[in-house]
Amino acid sequence: MQHQVSPIANIKDVTYSYNNSNPCYFVLNSISFSVNEGDLLGIIGPNGAGKSTLFRCMLGLIEDYSGYITLFDYDVRKYKNILQKVGYISQRRSIEENFPATVQEVVSLGIIGKRKWDSLSKYKEKINSAIEIVELTEYKNRRIGELSGGQQQRVLIAKSIVNDPMLLILDEPTTSVDQQTQDKFYALIEKLNHDKKISIIWASHDLNAVHKMANKVACINRNMFFHGDTSEFFENQELLKMYSESAMQAHMQSHLSSKG
Repeated sequence: MQHQVSPIANIKDVTYSYNNSNPCYFVLNSISFSVNEGDLLGIIGPNGAGKSTLFRCMLGLIEDYSGYITLFDYDVRKYKNILQKVGYISQRRSIEENFPATVQEVVSLGIIGKRKWDSLSKYKEKINSAIEIVELTEYKNRRIGELSGGQQQRVLIAKSIVNDPMLLILDEPTTSVDQQTQDKFYALIEKLNHDKKISIIWASHDLNAVHKMANKVACINRNMFFHGDTSEFFENQELLKMYSESAMQAHMQSHLSSKG
């Protein structure tokens, strides 16, 4: 008899509407999916589809949604400590050139949080190991603001994995970086998933990369449009057509709203 493994992440009927919006307009409407150990789940959807809001719910930053979210069988609203097993990278933001922290200090925040810097030596081996994984050892004493955009993103990955997470959540991490930097980033994500056995939930607009790397896909546009095997989605021309039309409509609505 085969052993039934519980999903490491389980999202069930999650619905959410911001307080200042029309109560009939849901940012998320009855979203359900699960992530199993070892999965690399690509989440796709147009801008405004609710992907970042979903992640905020999963990370306990938004609590007043209906439905439930469990990570490692624990309700994230009741057991915040479970989030210590989760690494997170938000959408890319530029870092000021004169930002005073070094690469090593930024990475250390992933493990020592707000403790004093003199605690750094206690964790130096783990910190240096995380920096080595992202291939930035020679830059560990450099100010993070002096690094390129792609290098800064790798520093943030090191920060997110230094505490040995079992799940990594990435919110469109390659926005506004060049193709070479994206390729390096994707290679690193595959390495973390395959070699370090970290399960990954990754929101991206790069359908080619999702097709190549992810074993599961969730397509979200406020509602759950599709969830299943990557091949099932990308080999179905009807699904791809419906997704493209949905994304185009969302883009046009966003454009018209900004003009209004």
